[in-house]
Amino acid sequence: MPGPLEGVRVIEFTEIIAGPVGGMLLADFGADVIKVEPPWGDPWRGSPGPSGPNESRGFIAVNRGKRSIRVDLTKPGGKSVVNKLVENADVIVLNHRPDVPAKLGIDYETLSKVNPRIIYCEVTAYGRQGPSRDLPGYDVIVQALSGMMTSEGHDVDGLPRAVTVSPVSDMATGYAIMMSVSAALYYRERTGKGQKIENSLLQNSLTMQVSSLTQLDDFPTPRQTWRDEDMPVLKEAGVEFSEIYAAYRDQRYNPEFMVYYKAYQTSDWVISIGCLSNPLRQKMADAMGVHDIRFDLGHVRETPEAIAFAENLILTYTKLFSEKTTDEWLKVLTAAGVPCGPMRFIEEMVYDEQALSNGMIVETHHSVSGNTRGPGPLSVMSESPLKITRGAPAFGEHTDEILQQAGYSTAEVETLKSNEDVF
Repeated sequence: MPGPLEGVRVIEFTEIIAGPVGGMLLADFGADVIKVEPPWGDPWRGSPGPSGPNESRGFIAVNRGKRSIRVDLTKPGGKSVVNKLVENADVIVLNHRPDVPAKLGIDYETLSKVNPRIIYCEVTAYGRQGPSRDLPGYDVIVQALSGMMTSEGHDVDGLPRAVTVSPVSDMATGYAIMMSVSAALYYRERTGKGQKIENSLLQNSLTMQVSSLTQLDDFPTPRQTWRDEDMPVLKEAGVEFSEIYAAYRDQRYNPEFMVYYKAYQTSDWVISIGCLSNPLRQKMADAMGVHDIRFDLGHVRETPEAIAFAENLILTYTKLFSEKTTDEWLKVLTAAGVPCGPMRFIEEMVYDEQALSNGMIVETHHSVSGNTRGPGPLSVMSESPLKITRGAPAFGEHTDEILQQAGYSTAEVETLKSNEDVF
């Protein structure tokens, strides 16, 4: 059975991570995604982790399911090829600085004249309006200016450390591309109208921090009060950033809550606990023989008695967890209905029984780099199952195929190549 986006054609002018992730997800859902690369290729082909000529682990990871064509958009012949592809496309995805698309002739105003029903999904760093609208930006910059780095609370030599396990703003923006394009396709199905979509790294970084960002004016958090009262004074006094950052981290909101939501060292490994409700916290305390007096107080954590108790409670749990193995604690806590799990390394997950049983890890083939393993599709759908049909494309691997499907003859393709309009 075909995927839910079977028959949808996407033309992708993207590079690095955010845009490519969006195109990859659309391909996972069944769309035919054509990645239009410049003559020198997506810069991410040169990212760390080489895996063959013009290939890299990073590129392969976020470009599966696509076809690749190399086009010189600065030449009339290249522009003509793009227009022909757009004529029969449903969606365009691109991520560039706002001033770049018009220079290359791939802006919404130009391409919507070629195909008025086109859905044009654009990604910028900071949005189309405001003082930063034309500035370039990457995940690490957006993490910094959106407050994500400082909120995370990890530092190196007094400076905030980026979240590096995943380019989180890029990844979230990729998901936003897939969701907004899917919604626009549904809207077009009902109205016949295409439209322009704007997504940004900054918007998605803020959205991921919704709990910290949400402000109740009548009930400010300690950090919000500190922002208004203390931070301006410290800045005005010329206090160094590292000291201001340390003061900010001291304004944590009820850190004692985290005693039931963290990782603990056992006698042989590490276990992670996740109790986000009082009944679950009570189950953990009972299973481990701990009397948490805050339950007697209705879990009112702001009282002096509760705070004083909480400061020592984590030491109690730390000692208890160190007295048994991870497997022993997993059995005890699971039997008591406490959510818990062992600590793993990501490299282990490609062979994890649970992940494999649910199709969360799949194998694909790359024409240059060989067999690859990675995450499977996002969802399991009963009537329109998702299926990864191909690995990431080699550099310009499908140029001839795409042009011939667009109606170019073999001779015309050769002419385009000899003129270096395509490669």
